[in-house]
Amino acid sequence: MRIRIVDAFTDRPFAGNPAGVLLLDAYAFPDDDRLQNIAMEVNHAETAFAHPLPEGGEADWALRWFTPVTEVSMCGHATLATAHVLHTSGAHKGPVRFATRSGVLTATPGDDGAVTLDFPTAPLTAVDVPEGVAEALGARALTAFDTGPSVGDLLVEVDDERTVHALRPDLPALTAFSERGVIATARAENPALGYDFVSRCFFPNVGIDEDPVTGSAHTALAPYWSQRLGRPVLTGLQASPRSGRVRTEVRGARTLLSGRAVTVIEGDLLV
Repeated sequence: MRIRIVDAFTDRPFAGNPAGVLLLDAYAFPDDDRLQNIAMEVNHAETAFAHPLPEGGEADWALRWFTPVTEVSMCGHATLATAHVLHTSGAHKGPVRFATRSGVLTATPGDDGAVTLDFPTAPLTAVDVPEGVAEALGARALTAFDTGPSVGDLLVEVDDERTVHALRPDLPALTAFSERGVIATARAENPALGYDFVSRCFFPNVGIDEDPVTGSAHTALAPYWSQRLGRPVLTGLQASPRSGRVRTEVRGARTLLSGRAVTVIEGDLLV
């Protein structure tokens, strides 16, 4: 079985968010313990497993995502990585429809090499800034939003871009505030640099201290900043040490996420 490591939401290796990708020959997934053990061995934020579906259905491939410790319901960067592998390997041509725990998600390759994901827009619910979140995050939270069950994060805006870059959170303390973790964001200080907002994502509840570039988080960041800035199309910079950019477009109940990907490792799974 071929396994690939793909850096997503970047056009260069050793940046963006790495994901493991395994394309399965069978029309069913192996048992969950085997999938989880492989994801633990790969030890990236997510490992994606996909198998083909019979022709004529609502989707072309079934897709699941696992962190090193659990299965997740939505993952943007590993979906982008899987679409990249399907297209570059010749296993699928044109738009690909994935059957997932979050419904059917479509990935469309562009002429420029980017892939555009069609994901559900996260429902944002304003909440009071939780007591203790500023101390856990290490920065004042100006606003706070629940991002709904599909994303499972607390979204907070902090003072400015420099604050986002400087965050050194108390990760065990962050586990108390949401199902998955905390998204910290701020408006870009200089949009001339090619991005409109910045973010960082901390997900200790699913075994990811800091996710390098998070597609699913941008289904919440996109509507938040599109409403604030008055534009449906934006670019977000996720300011992790690896860094990456996500182009977003809000279309009501759906959000488009676009980015590039690079395969950096390809080999055989021997067990």
